[in-house]
Amino acid sequence: MSKSAFIKSSIAKKYWMALTGLFLCLFLVGHLLGNLQLIFSTGEEGRRVFNEYAFFMTTNPAVKALSYLTYFSILFHAIDGIALLIQNKKARPIPYAYSKPSENSSLPSRYMALLGTLVLVFIATHMSNFWWKMKYTEEIPLHSYYSSMAQDTMYLTQKGEQISLNQLRMVGTTEGSQLIMKADKVNKLIEANFSNQINSNVLDEDELAELELAKNNQLVKKDEVLGEGYRDLHTVVSAFFSKNNKSESGVPLGLLGMLFYVVSMAVMAFHLWHGFASAFQSLGLNHPKFTPIIQLFGKGFAIVVPLLFAIIPVFLYLIS
Repeated sequence: MSKSAFIKSSIAKKYWMALTGLFLCLFLVGHLLGNLQLIFSTGEEGRRVFNEYAFFMTTNPAVKALSYLTYFSILFHAIDGIALLIQNKKARPIPYAYSKPSENSSLPSRYMALLGTLVLVFIATHMSNFWWKMKYTEEIPLHSYYSSMAQDTMYLTQKGEQISLNQLRMVGTTEGSQLIMKADKVNKLIEANFSNQINSNVLDEDELAELELAKNNQLVKKDEVLGEGYRDLHTVVSAFFSKNNKSESGVPLGLLGMLFYVVSMAVMAFHLWHGFASAFQSLGLNHPKFTPIIQLFGKGFAIVVPLLFAIIPVFLYLIS
């Protein structure tokens, strides 16, 4: 068999399906461990921990490289599955005269294409709700909280510093995740301060010259970054699944979002129920001793991982 014939064969497609599928299982575990912080860490500390995790996942170079590999794997897994389904249909255009699929295969295995399509719809929806907003929009605010000690709202920076809202309002602004000190705002304050000194005192020409020199030395020539803030993804996720998330007409968007995620995780579980163990079979990793263990682990994985994912929106909805 030539290389091109092998690449186009159903065997090669099954190999790629298995490899990308197992990689995505690893991704699910990593993503789950990060998301579980939404329920294991509470209060202001919980917000900080989750927002730090979200920042790390969107800025770390190694994670970025893995992210692109994940996007590719999702698309390739879906396209390869569709190609394999079409190829199998063409190979047997006329169905068997007598067929009892329930006796030869499990229910999830017979609907893998449908289950995979539904999972893909969920992934697209999930990414549009959170990933897209986090990466490409300004809809997610910066992490801030009210300090009773300072009697002001404080921005938390990535260096652990705190910058008050009043301070920022007077001398700066926010640009993306950055807290910027604007030169024009600072210079206006400096100009106003020196004007007050001149107006409140009788000064001779030398004193005026000294004040003018001192003022010019204090003027800021360009904008400066006061600090880098965190996007408050924690608050956005919590609000999305909140009981208070309702449309203007009263439609309970939080409840519908929670139910959609739970049902999607049930679909994911059925997809994994057959897909995890079949990936090892497609790679030829069958052994009388280890295959039963792989199948048992695969079924446990198919139950536990989607269940934990489903618990998160339910928990957020109930505590809102």
